[in-house]
Amino acid sequence: MNKLALVRCEHFNAAHRLHNVNWSDEKNKEVFGKCNNPNYHGHNYELEVKVIGFCNKDTGYVIDTKVLSDLIEEKVLDRFDHKNLNLDTKEFKTLNPTVENIAIVIYDILKTEIEPNLELKIKLYETPRNYVEYPY
Repeated sequence: MNKLALVRCEHFNAAHRLHNVNWSDEKNKEVFGKCNNPNYHGHNYELEVKVIGFCNKDTGYVIDTKVLSDLIEEKVLDRFDHKNLNLDTKEFKTLNPTVENIAIVIYDILKTEIEPNLELKIKLYETPRNYVEYPY
């Protein structure tokens, strides 16, 4: 039997500012441009959570979609949706909230919540034309 991938798509809105506290304001502006706006800016993030594994012989599931949906809502959406990532979340108090870092944080949160025999992949769209995949 081959492995299958189950994908759950979700959406959240969040504001952030890309800023390195070890750099001057000039360097931050040069590197991050508009994303360094001191008053923050927002994105409509599209999240794809892919769980990869074998079908359970008893249920026919790789993972119960309802369980995965509830897990994403409780652990990710409730934590990040309609939040200022820099100000409102502990994860990004000292970590620059780039789309790359957000994807890694989401992966780390969800990976501990699913069975160890299942693989997890995160795809996070910051815009319709920019997204990251983790791990790759």
